[in-house]
Amino acid sequence: MRTSLEVADIFRAAGPAYRATHAGHLSLHQLKIMSAIEHCRTAALGGHVEACTDCGHWRIAYNSCRNRHCPRCQGAAARTWLEAREADLLPVGYFHVVFTLPAEVAAIAFHNKALVYDLLFKTAADTMLTIAADPKHLGARIGITAVLHTWGSALTHHPHIHMIVPGGGISRDGTRWISARPAFLLPVRVLGALFRRLFLTRLRALHDRGQLVFFGSMTQLAERRAFLRHLSPVRKKRWVVYAKPPFAGPEAVLAYLSRYTHRVAISNSRLVRFDDAAVTFRYKDYRQGGANRQQVMTLAADEFIRRFLLHTLPRGFHRIRHYGLLASARRKDHLERARRLLDVEPPPSEEPTDDAEPRPTCPCCGGIMIVIEVFERRYQPRAPPPPSLAPGTPTP
Repeated sequence: MRTSLEVADIFRAAGPAYRATHAGHLSLHQLKIMSAIEHCRTAALGGHVEACTDCGHWRIAYNSCRNRHCPRCQGAAARTWLEAREADLLPVGYFHVVFTLPAEVAAIAFHNKALVYDLLFKTAADTMLTIAADPKHLGARIGITAVLHTWGSALTHHPHIHMIVPGGGISRDGTRWISARPAFLLPVRVLGALFRRLFLTRLRALHDRGQLVFFGSMTQLAERRAFLRHLSPVRKKRWVVYAKPPFAGPEAVLAYLSRYTHRVAISNSRLVRFDDAAVTFRYKDYRQGGANRQQVMTLAADEFIRRFLLHTLPRGFHRIRHYGLLASARRKDHLERARRLLDVEPPPSEEPTDDAEPRPTCPCCGGIMIVIEVFERRYQPRAPPPPSLAPGTPTP
């Protein structure tokens, strides 16, 4: 059901002025994202008319933009992705682990999104796989599903990786399943120390190869000594790796993933008010506890759009990745072996069907809704359907 206020409403009202004010400073990719969100589920993208074969109720359905930054388009994408992942779940406890970049490194990431976000993924995964394989800890090869988020609750730039990890793995010789302790996967201080060392070493290598770029107040970081001085404080700082208690079964894992995998910087449900000049929205202040954690913030419309666009991902960048036992190349083989070692049945394979996709039901009488007209972009239906339709009379 459509909420009373959406990001698209803000973009449509304040977007033209924002584009005019920032002309020459917005990338073509950002402009296309704004346009997609503004036109999502409007006549600009075309659509179709559905009518009920029983009571004649009809409705217009406009096409979605399907842009991965659009708050309205992620629900269906998440459901499709989750259906594919459900068969990968094992009957073990699952842990939620979060790797976060310090502010000094996040600033470098903002100017080098593709390179540094990719480095964040790879280093966090290597850290988990290395410590898990160590016989002093788990001594097993584990599986990881990792999701990149680049925002804090107030839309600030805050890149971090969420990981879902089964509580155990396959032994190095492949002969047994090694289970993690019920409420403990791996020591977070050990993970944080290795993550810091690997990441800084690899980040310096990118700089030495001249692959990093800097703009504005950070231009001086192109010089190596200035770059190393900038990173000096984080070499001694503890890098936060957070591990939550395990989920209560596979169903809870899917419920969590449905909230996190296809999330965008802000959902429409968090918007409170928009008066053409300012946007008010809800956010969580993690420095507060209890009921005080839920706060309300008001930003100028221009600043709201700026913060939203901070989280534009590079073209073709994969924000959901799998490692270890869940790496795409051998995931099926690894999962089959894991189930054998756990002595559990494989999930039932779905039989192919020739049935057409189920048709939507009528919200008035529960009858079948069928498509009676398709219209192209920037067109409206030719004419409203008749007020009542006999069963079976509409033309598909």
